[in-house]
Amino acid sequence: MEDLTMQKILGYVIEDSIVKEEEARTLTHINVAFGKLTMNGTFIFQYHPFLKQMKQVREWNPAIKIVLSIVPEEPDAFTTVSASEELRSHLTEACRKLVAEDGFDGVDFDWEYPCVPSNGMNCSPEDRTNFTKLCEAARKGMDAAGGGIVSIAAGADLYYIESVEVDKLAKILDYVCLMTYDLKCGFHALSGHHTALYSSTGDIFRNSCDQALRLFQQAGFPKEMLLMGAAFYSRKWENVKDRYHGFLQYTEKGGGYGPNYDKLAEEYIDKNGYVSYWDDEAKAPFLFNGSTFISYDDERSLACKCRYVKEEGIGGIFYWCHSGDTSGVLLRRIGEKMKK
Repeated sequence: MEDLTMQKILGYVIEDSIVKEEEARTLTHINVAFGKLTMNGTFIFQYHPFLKQMKQVREWNPAIKIVLSIVPEEPDAFTTVSASEELRSHLTEACRKLVAEDGFDGVDFDWEYPCVPSNGMNCSPEDRTNFTKLCEAARKGMDAAGGGIVSIAAGADLYYIESVEVDKLAKILDYVCLMTYDLKCGFHALSGHHTALYSSTGDIFRNSCDQALRLFQQAGFPKEMLLMGAAFYSRKWENVKDRYHGFLQYTEKGGGYGPNYDKLAEEYIDKNGYVSYWDDEAKAPFLFNGSTFISYDDERSLACKCRYVKEEGIGGIFYWCHSGDTSGVLLRRIGEKMKK
């Protein structure tokens, strides 16, 4: 099991991500996104470009932990595999092999979401208990390999808490990547912050990083197990009324994906008609050009998140995803604030 006294800095690395030496030395953990869970309970990941970087990254930072993050190959893979004792035994062996033979330090399950059909996944009411069995099977595989990480990416609201067995997962998992981004997204026809540290007055949804972290602690997860999420990408709402700088305005459509931070810095932040604003209550920036509202994280909001993590004793901070900021300024700021 992981040392819960060490606060983590974790980055999700996707197929187009390149990890530089300074970044490798800053990170404590990398989650490689994604391997795929097959209907047979095995993992497919051999195609991932990051495999070619792993040796160099470990040379730069011998203490770094590199974990394979798993999504389903087919929409019902998680539900099917978790429900079958035979298929869970295949997963146990896949986890053992992942650590003992394939060079990883553990597995991260990104099941979005148990018991929830709205995300395009097939599901079952039995997902709640079967997810626990899936994680137990993974832990068994890690133990057989001599030790390894089992973690999950969790939706940051009450629906997730009610869809899993928190008390049992808290005894199995090493940590939880709490996805405190997309807090306003395509489901919300209301412009606003998608990854704010705190809620803003007037926001009827009241969701924030702080709210989610407190909810998960109240449900039974130790705070040392919880990692706060940060976003290296943006969410945007279009055709927004020009009132209150576009903030908390009803829109025809939900918030779609906006530019990554690289492009925001190059073309949007106080450029091309966009004006940047700071919500000091939420500790969050946003952009508005008179009709388009953009929510994102920047160096200032990340400094606030890191201060919260350190002062509250939270398990750490993670971000989605590494290729969103190829300049490295956001991770550099996280490293500076977390290591003070």
